[in-house]
Parts: sequence; C-alpha cells; structure tokens
Amino acid sequence: MDSLGKLEAQSIHILREAYKEFKDLVMLWSIGKDSTVLLWLARKAFFGHAPIPLLHIDTHFKIPEMIEYRDRLAKEWKLNLMYGENRAALDAKQTFPDGNADRITCCRYLKSEALRHTLSGEWPRYVFNHVEGKYIPDPDPKPFTGVIVGVRADEEGSRSKERYFSPRDKTSEWDIGDQPPELWNQYKTDFAPGTHVRIHPLLDWTELNIWEYIGRENIPVTPLYFDRGDGKRYRSLGCWPCTGSVESRARSVKDIIEELRTGKFSDIAERSGREQDKEDGGGLETLRREGYM
Repeated sequence: MDSLGKLEAQSIHILREAYKEFKDLVMLWSIGKDSTVLLWLARKAFFGHAPIPLLHIDTHFKIPEMIEYRDRLAKEWKLNLMYGENRAALDAKQTFPDGNADRITCCRYLKSEALRHTLSGEWPRYVFNHVEGKYIPDPDPKPFTGVIVGVRADEEGSRSKERYFSPRDKTSEWDIGDQPPELWNQYKTDFAPGTHVRIHPLLDWTELNIWEYIGRENIPVTPLYFDRGDGKRYRSLGCWPCTGSVESRARSVKDIIEELRTGKFSDIAERSGREQDKEDGGGLETLRREGYM
C-alpha cells in the first residue's frame, strides 16, 4: 500500500469509528477541496453513499460558483445536505461587506455563531429537498454533538494543535491545553455528557496529498481552483470579499500537483489569500477557540 493508500485507510477508519461512537453526527462541507475529499472518503467508507448528514454554513457572501457547485453535487450524489445561517446579523447588515464590522467580527457572526447555534438546533436550518429541488426548513432541528471537519494540520497554525477526536465544551469553545493524548491510532471517543466533539479524519494529509488524491480518484472540484485564462486561481476558498487568488497558470489537477511538487508555493501559505487570517495575527486561533471551523 502506498502512502496515499495509507492515508485513505486511516481516514476511512476514523470515519467509521465516529459513525459507530457518536449518535448525533454531522459532517461540515465548506465546498472546498478538503471537505469534498472528506465527503468522497465518507462515500467510500459506507459503500457509495454518505449516511452522515452534511452541513454547510452559508454566509451569503460565498463566491457564486461555490454555491452552484454545492447544489449541483447535492443533486447528482443525492446528498443529505442542509445549510445554516446567521439571519439576524445578515438582516442587520452586521458584516464586513456592509461596512459595519471588521473581518474577524464578521467571521464571528456569520461563521462561528452561525455554526454554534445551527449545531445546537437553536436556529433554523434548511434541508435540500430532492423532490422539489430546493431548500426547505428542517422540521426536526435536533442538536449535533459530533462534528466531522476536513481540517489539515499543515494548513494553518492552530489546526496543528488538534487531535483526531478533539473535545469542545457545550458552547463549542476549545481549550487547547486540555486535549486527550492519541497514541498508536488509539483514539479517545468516550467523553463526558455535554461534550461537543470535532473529528478530523484529514489531519495528517497535506495540500499535495489532497490534490494527488483528487487526481487519482477523479473527484470533481469547483473550477475556481484552476486558471481560467487570466493567470490566476484560488488555493483556498471562502467569502468573496476576503478571498484572494494566486498567480498560477495551472489549468488541471495535474498542473497543480506539478506546482506543489516543484515548490512553487513553498514560501507562500496556503491561506495567504484569506484576509481574516491576517487580521487574526496571521492565524485563526482566536476564532477557532470560539468554535470557528
């Protein structure tokens, strides 16, 4: 088994462990390459379908092609997909694009708070109805306490401090100094009542691993990752006001793999185009302690 096969096997094992141990389980889907690989692995782990519901936190400032891709894949793969939002902040225009919040505060409102209250079932969420082809209110917004997330340790500093099974308190706040040891693939999955657990099957993957796997498995990703004629593409996707592109002529998965293997971006952080990271001191630890993805 090659190194990519070993990563795949480990991630599938973690997904199956999570499904076995946690009753109220959901998987976050940001629509980016990492969480789409995670979704692909979940379908592999469970023989062609994803029994774990998917949740997208919609800020309503995502790049339009991302939402088009999300809804197309939901139809084609018959996904159990729902989205949550911070409708109060959006209606009050408490956002960076509206000029009424800095980027960190905007992320706190539209991502951290939206995620926390959507997971708890306190705020409405909307489920994709395959018969009607549209989103409808979730009639039973039960709380989720186990959340599968497609973060990688090499992507950003605070993520390197995670465990595969990483506990939060009941409000999703993260105590970085109080995490269980994980030795020799022995994972702690029994936590005190009220504990909220984040599960990270991709923790050991790198950006190159992700693209190599996308190429090997022929996983569909949004075209935003490729140069479409202007010599630019995205490495990391988020809201359009806070996400910048990189200089690149890569028009295919093969091209991106070649760029990464030759070290084109060796001195440029993967999330260098994400402006909120810069406002948070070059990382995301402040937001992630509060429940950010």
